[in-house]
Amino acid sequence: MPQNTPLPATGFVRLASILAPHGPIPVSRSTWWAGVRAGKFPPSMKLGPRTTVWRVEDIRALIEGGVDDR
Repeated sequence: MPQNTPLPATGFVRLASILAPHGPIPVSRSTWWAGVRAGKFPPSMKLGPRTTVWRVEDIRALIEGGVDDR
């Protein structure tokens, strides 16, 4: 599946850059957050009261390991 927005080499990404259609992981927001709570997806980091990010390295590791949407 081609990506519309490539992930940076390092740093942080917001949810819109992670999930489809602009990101590489084809799950819904609710599925993503349920997976984060269950430990299936990487934990988030808060940069501010309304800013949540994920480490690019964690997202790349998830992609390389495969996304299991069960």
